[in-house]
Amino acid sequence: PIAPEEVAFEEDVFLLTKARAEALRRPPEPSPTPDGDPLPQPEPERLPTPAPQPAGAGDTTLRLAGTVPPEVWNRLGIRLLPKLRSAKELRVGIDLAVTVDARSRPELEAELRQALLDLGLSDRVRVVDHAP
Repeated sequence: PIAPEEVAFEEDVFLLTKARAEALRRPPEPSPTPDGDPLPQPEPERLPTPAPQPAGAGDTTLRLAGTVPPEVWNRLGIRLLPKLRSAKELRVGIDLAVTVDARSRPELEAELRQALLDLGLSDRVRVVDHAP
């Protein structure tokens, strides 16, 4: 069984069988021209490679900041975090704010604290009072 929050429907993402994926990875067979010579295959387009850093350049920190709409939260965890995880010392923080009716606040706050406890984050993430 898979939890609903673990399922993501994304544009341009398709499921393939193993055999179909392997067939798509193989380069196409060159087809012969009418005179019997195979057609020349164009070179695959390559992305520019970053310039190598000089020896002793040291480490640098890259920071991402901004707001993320709810419809891409799951994709952020699937596509972005694995790219960052391969680097050194990844830190991920959160800053969430929500406006709720004062009467429903205690119930939501209790649910949030329980969710943090269930995730093992109650000692790292706090529910902070921003009441006026």
